Amino acid sequence: MHAARNLRLCTKDCVCLFICPTGATNTETGQIDFDKCLDGCRLCVDACPSGAIYLVSSTYPAPQPKHPSVLETLYSLVRSKAAQEDVAHSVKEGSDDAALRQICTVVETSSRIIAEDLWRESGYIIAQSEATRALLKAMISEHGTMEGFPRTEVEELLSRLS
Repeated sequence: MHAARNLRLCTKDCVCLFICPTGATNTETGQIDFDKCLDGCRLCVDACPSGAIYLVSSTYPAPQPKHPSVLETLYSLVRSKAAQEDVAHSVKEGSDDAALRQICTVVETSSRIIAEDLWRESGYIIAQSEATRALLKAMISEHGTMEGFPRTEVEELLSRLS
């Protein structure tokens, strides 16, 4: 287990900087250096007043295979949620009604969260899944020569997942 930080929750109280025995935390970049982080130490997790730091597993079990019909249903639901998010965004942008804009923001956000959960369930957000490896390979073949594309980093990630 290693520490990770949710940047949206981090209030830069910086308690983690003082409590970490290895200096693995960095509030400027928001990153926690896994190479320095002590496996299971959790001092920063317990000390963080905003609850922004949490532990992630260093290893994951292989994802369970899903029947193709289940995957197609998941993909269909993701497309539906993406469409709902787009509609809510369009309505919000075109409205002067504050209450309607607030409702659309909630629908937009909840549709995104549900879509992310569906993608995760289908295997696309699970790092060790074949779907993720296929996506990374496709990114390299389609965008690998584009200026600014982080080809080396994507290849490194792919090699770590293989």
